[in-house]
Parts: sequence; structure tokens; C-alpha cells
Amino acid sequence: MPARDLFHAAVRLALEKEGWVITHDPLVLRVGGVELSVDLGAERFLAAEKEGRRIAVEIKSFAGTSAISEFHTALGQFLNYEEALKDQAPPRVLFLAVPVDTYRTFFALQFIQTVLHRYQVRIMVYDPKLEVIVEWHT
Repeated sequence: MPARDLFHAAVRLALEKEGWVITHDPLVLRVGGVELSVDLGAERFLAAEKEGRRIAVEIKSFAGTSAISEFHTALGQFLNYEEALKDQAPPRVLFLAVPVDTYRTFFALQFIQTVLHRYQVRIMVYDPKLEVIVEWHT
């Protein structure tokens, strides 16, 4: 099993505070001879729904020395997981979980915004200290 991200527990708790039920930790996908492991799978039911909303969340801390290097890795994982989810779990929507400080600085850069837009990366911004979700970008 892959190592958990530095803020794994904080993101899990933040999701649970918002009413999400963690269904997978991790969400393992097997597609085309490859096994992939997305950090979390979650589901939430709304009052008027018969079926819940399902998401998958890849958590990133961006705590290393090179934000661009970590971004390359995160983007590659997002694209691979997105493709695998289409095959293995079609109703599930993938989000990249990013700490609020990183989102407001590095992710605000024009180049990063261009890449996120081009590849339609959905972002969940979290505060690792308060263990809450700050905002969702779809």
C-alpha cells in the first residue's frame, strides 16, 4: 500500500465534517493490468436523492522542496486516476485535494491556472490545521 500523504487524516476528517461517508481508504482501481490507489473514496446522500454523490479524492500536501515537481506528479496522477475511474467507477468524480496556502499562492499562478483549466482538474481546497474544506472548484 502506498504511503499516506502528510494531511491524509485532516482531509478525511474534513470530508466527514461535511457529511461525506468514507467508503474507501484507499480506493483501489485495477485497469488494463495496472493497479492504482486513489487516497479516498466517499459518498454523500442529499435528502431528495435516491442515489448519493460519489467522489474520489487524491490528497496532496505540497510540503516538499519543489512545488512544480509536486504539481507534475499530482497532475499525472489526476489524469491517470480520471481515466481509470471512467472504466472502473463511472459515477465517481475525482478531486485533487490541495492545502489552502498552496492554493492561494502556487495555484494562483497563471501557468498553473492554465494547466488546471486545460485538463479540467477539479480542486478541493482544505485547511490542514482546522481540518475543514475551504472551497470546491469544479
